[in-house]
Amino acid sequence: MDGKLKIRDAQIEDAERLVEIYSYYVLNTAVSFEYKVPSVEEFKDRIIKVKKKFPYLVCEKNGTIVGYVYASAYSEREAYSWTVSTSIYVDKDNRRQGIGSFLYANLEEKLKHMGIKNILAGAAFTETEDEYLTHDSPKFHEKMGYMRVAQFKEVGKKFDRWYDLVWQQKKI
Repeated sequence: MDGKLKIRDAQIEDAERLVEIYSYYVLNTAVSFEYKVPSVEEFKDRIIKVKKKFPYLVCEKNGTIVGYVYASAYSEREAYSWTVSTSIYVDKDNRRQGIGSFLYANLEEKLKHMGIKNILAGAAFTETEDEYLTHDSPKFHEKMGYMRVAQFKEVGKKFDRWYDLVWQQKKI
């Protein structure tokens, strides 16, 4: 890993950089099922909403944000209060450098302190990788200790193709 990595809480001022990272996945991949890149203002609102209750972390490498992760409510119903879902994105030019693992380790520690017991991660999936989607996300989550618990067939359509959604779970 070249350069020192630092984890910190996301700030509203980070929204522009986070949109830069996320936009690659929206425009070029089926990793995100969004069709349109959110505005910086919309991203600021998302950060504010998440941080009201859950951690939203960024990873800096040599002072530049290279990835982010956050947790959100799996469901608003009270019985699900100990279960969250996560989202993680690493800058396309900084993948496979341990940034995602570093972000998740820090997020999981914060979630444990909050009393969270279950972490869920949803990922777009296709049986045969294509130019828009690889198996990187499910493999990454498996490496991080997640188990596949569900697969919904052809639930998202992007680039005129149907994609599945797999859910993976980790108990902490």
